[in-house]
Amino acid sequence: MRRSSFLVRIILIGILLHIYVGLRLIPDMPIDSAGRGLCVLWLVLSIYLIPVGMMARGFKRQPLGDRLAWVGLLAMGFFSSLLVLTFARDLMLASLLTIDALWPNTLTIAHWRTGSAAAVPLLALLSTLIGLVNARRRARVVTIEVPIDDLPAELDGFTIVQISDIHVGPTIKGRYVDAIVDAVNRLEPDLIAVTGDVVDGSVPQLSRHTQPLSRLAARHGAFLVTGNHEYYSGANSWIAEFRRLGLRVLLNEHVIVDHDGARAVIAGVTDYSAGHHDPAHRSDPVAALAGAPGDVLIRVLLAHQPRSAEAAAAAGFTLQLSGHTHGGQFFPWNFFVRLQQPFTAGLARLDGLWVYTSRGTGYWGPPKRLGAPSEITRLRLVPGAPD
Repeated sequence: MRRSSFLVRIILIGILLHIYVGLRLIPDMPIDSAGRGLCVLWLVLSIYLIPVGMMARGFKRQPLGDRLAWVGLLAMGFFSSLLVLTFARDLMLASLLTIDALWPNTLTIAHWRTGSAAAVPLLALLSTLIGLVNARRRARVVTIEVPIDDLPAELDGFTIVQISDIHVGPTIKGRYVDAIVDAVNRLEPDLIAVTGDVVDGSVPQLSRHTQPLSRLAARHGAFLVTGNHEYYSGANSWIAEFRRLGLRVLLNEHVIVDHDGARAVIAGVTDYSAGHHDPAHRSDPVAALAGAPGDVLIRVLLAHQPRSAEAAAAAGFTLQLSGHTHGGQFFPWNFFVRLQQPFTAGLARLDGLWVYTSRGTGYWGPPKRLGAPSEITRLRLVPGAPD
């Protein structure tokens, strides 16, 4: 009941936003009445397509469900840009009206209204197409050097390749995952870290599309932690499936890696919000480190959400690898991420803890990335600068 009420509110907000866009753009567009009618028809269709696209992963009939997801999620990405640009246009027009009031006849406001009304949907379409290309191409490899104080010489250059937030689902399938796995394996890492949100759907729906993950190869193996989307999709079933694929799932636990005679702790926690879905899965960085040898000072934590960092720093970890944020994925959502998470993307420092936040290797929702490119992250441990 609560979920249906939430969906109704979201749909009502969506309708109001579509009305806002229509009222602000259509009357000023340099088109005839037939063209205005088509614009109204598109906005009405968009109101229906977006929620259908969001819910299509639950459709059992395929390939219809996936096709509806593609249409609806593309419509969502287009409308997102249309809404932001409409709002930006209103701010611009307000500024121009202010200038006109202070210095009359300086500007031709009618010309600006018509031109900007025509430009907004064209720019929204262009950003959607560019975002689609960015999202669908294979994630680029980003190399990050992490300076670690008192790093054992044997661990100098120790390489962790991180992938995160693939979101296998209605628009991301096996071929997309295959390309990611091939790129990771070409890097020949010492260890692979998969930091959650691998899937958006059930095991029966998606197991054949996650099968390429079984090919991940690293000297010390591939480790995985759950993200929030695993809990939306049946976490226990997925944990069993990931283990079947040969991934080591870390549920508030750790392993000791021996690398050329030097040891490191590799720990993992369940998603920050996991306890809301299953109390037995409450995220606990302290428990993940319990029993670790005190003389092993290099301690790496895999934690889906960056906001695990405060507890990780207090527990004594050296490095935390996270995802979840997608780097905002596309403007302006990168600004909203900061309201929930302490870090949006890249390498940051919290007390004695390094935190690396991946922009994600796939995408969620609209197949669209602008200003936040997807990544396969190659992290190298290097000695810290001497004091």
